[in-house]
Amino acid sequence: MAKWKKTTFPGVRFREHPTRKNGVKKDQYFTIRYKVQIPDSNNEGQTLSKDREEGLGWASEGWTPSTAYERLKEIKQNIKSAEGPQSLKEKRAIETERRETEKAEVERLERESVTMYDFFNDTYLPRAEANKKERSVTREKGLFDVWIKPALGHFPLKDVAPFHIEQLKKSMKDGNQSPRSIEYGLSLTRQIFNVAKLLGVFEGKNPTAKVEFPKPDNRRMRFLTHNEADALLKALKGKSIDVHDMTLLSLNCGLRFGEIAGLSWQDVNIEEGLLTIRNAKSGSRYAFLTEEAKNMLKTRLTGKPSAYVFQGRTGKMERMSVTFARTVEELKLNEGIDDAKLKVCFHTCRHSYASWLVQSGVPLYTVKELLGHGSISQTERYAKLAPGNLRDAVLTFEKAMIGKPAVAGEVLRLNNGGQK
Repeated sequence: MAKWKKTTFPGVRFREHPTRKNGVKKDQYFTIRYKVQIPDSNNEGQTLSKDREEGLGWASEGWTPSTAYERLKEIKQNIKSAEGPQSLKEKRAIETERRETEKAEVERLERESVTMYDFFNDTYLPRAEANKKERSVTREKGLFDVWIKPALGHFPLKDVAPFHIEQLKKSMKDGNQSPRSIEYGLSLTRQIFNVAKLLGVFEGKNPTAKVEFPKPDNRRMRFLTHNEADALLKALKGKSIDVHDMTLLSLNCGLRFGEIAGLSWQDVNIEEGLLTIRNAKSGSRYAFLTEEAKNMLKTRLTGKPSAYVFQGRTGKMERMSVTFARTVEELKLNEGIDDAKLKVCFHTCRHSYASWLVQSGVPLYTVKELLGHGSISQTERYAKLAPGNLRDAVLTFEKAMIGKPAVAGEVLRLNNGGQK
């Protein structure tokens, strides 16, 4: 260990590095020594004088005997006046805190200057591309570019207020966008702020929280009768086996088009009567095959396990064949119907499956699980189809009543032992 050497400045000494040079001389490490008062543990209220030595740094870092002495004088003066840092450790801590405060302020200002456009393109969109389906990302990007960017894109995130969200809503409405599209645009805006808050780019309350979202009702209400379904299948069989088989599978298992298009042979277990539905809207699930569906799948040419059951021209089918819509038109299933919710489309097959289940007395919770709904509220629209449930409830109530109120406001008299 190198020996300590004194300098011409009192309280300043140094030691030399054994090998490292600073110019032609060996590098020197400087320290300062000074006295501090500490409490006397043996005499309450008394203090003891104690030497303290602290390291400053190397000559190669810019320290010299004179600069070390200047720092020593500063520390001594602070001790004498009881103001300012009274040790190098304290001074360094104050300096570190100052730098961290400055850094935090710079970062805050940088965050606050991030515009809606910059955050969406630089952060939100790449994150969505990594976590969402391509179709969802494409739709979100289109919504942002066409509607959100013109209305909000130039604002820093911190400056977007509920008023601006209302302006976005109005511009979409003036642009003849449907309530569902407006709701989607506002939901995307809400998601952008949620992600920004999660990542620490935005602070405060989401500005969409005070904006009322449209509540569109785009739920399909039409379902096929069994006779209509038979006629549709018969007509399709003469035109396209693929379209016929996909329609039959939806009618018998309640599958969405995307779920059918995504089926590969490794997902099909005819012996057990099971289909594995992967990456559905509310997560993966099993679908159960009817005998009719089993027989249909047996007639199809089985491919490799990874091959799609229904092949498109370039692999996976992207959309339903127009053959389905043309056949519906030929059968006049939509004749005279203007409301889109009442028109037959391919999704009507899934809706019909659910409706038939409920009409057969299958509990709503079971229907929910078979359809893969995320919540029971999505399934509750079928409640009205349960066999006689509402009518039976009224009849039960009517039988319980034994008379009408004699006086306005009097409680109904029910068959409960003569009590009111």
